[in-house]
Amino acid sequence: MFSRIREDIANIMTRDPAARSAWEVITCYPGFHAIVMHRWAHWFWTRDCKWLGRFTSHISRGLTGIEIHPGATIGRRVFIDHGFGVVIGETAEVGDDCTIYQGVTLGGTSLSKGAKRHPTLANGVIIGAGAQVLGAFTVGEGAKVGSNAVVVKEVPAGATAVGNPARIILKETNARDETAARMFAAYGVTPNGDDPLSKALHGLIDNAATQEHQIEKILAALKCAGIDCETLQSAEKFDAEQLNKLVE
Repeated sequence: MFSRIREDIANIMTRDPAARSAWEVITCYPGFHAIVMHRWAHWFWTRDCKWLGRFTSHISRGLTGIEIHPGATIGRRVFIDHGFGVVIGETAEVGDDCTIYQGVTLGGTSLSKGAKRHPTLANGVIIGAGAQVLGAFTVGEGAKVGSNAVVVKEVPAGATAVGNPARIILKETNARDETAARMFAAYGVTPNGDDPLSKALHGLIDNAATQEHQIEKILAALKCAGIDCETLQSAEKFDAEQLNKLVE
């Protein structure tokens, strides 16, 4: 047990630049307290002391503001940063080296007792503040869920989910990006992790601007050839730069 505690403390000091000493982590980090008390609650739960497990979990929630059901499975070196308002359901599974920020819910969408109702986080997953991960599916290894995202379907390994409902950003796998993909990303925010809808809109705007330029060249060529085209009422000039700013 003490080796796991030392491991948790070292992990927090690695990931949180605000952690100045092991004593500070032990005395002032509710995420650390919640993980330790969950281990007690889970121990009772798996030995058929259900009420004692729930009561231990209840005490932990009152002390830390973090609710972890005693039936949930929590891996090694899990870091719940700040943590207030985190809710982890009964059948949730959290892998090793995951990071969960405040206000996160790992919730269920089914009322079937005894069935798997809550999500599974593979190793190295980061869940940003306020994100809701709802349902019995898997968030793949190394995936990131952006702050305030609402995820209701599986997230592939290494991908990023953003928005409500969440849209999946699949990273291109090449040698240059492999190191960046493994880097820790606070709150699930990654460099150049644009919303896929925003990327699509930028593409449409750029394509429309290109078409307008081509039409102007065609009309100029027709005029030089002595071919008159019907003159339509002039519309407002298409400003691609301005439209791109609106969807950033």
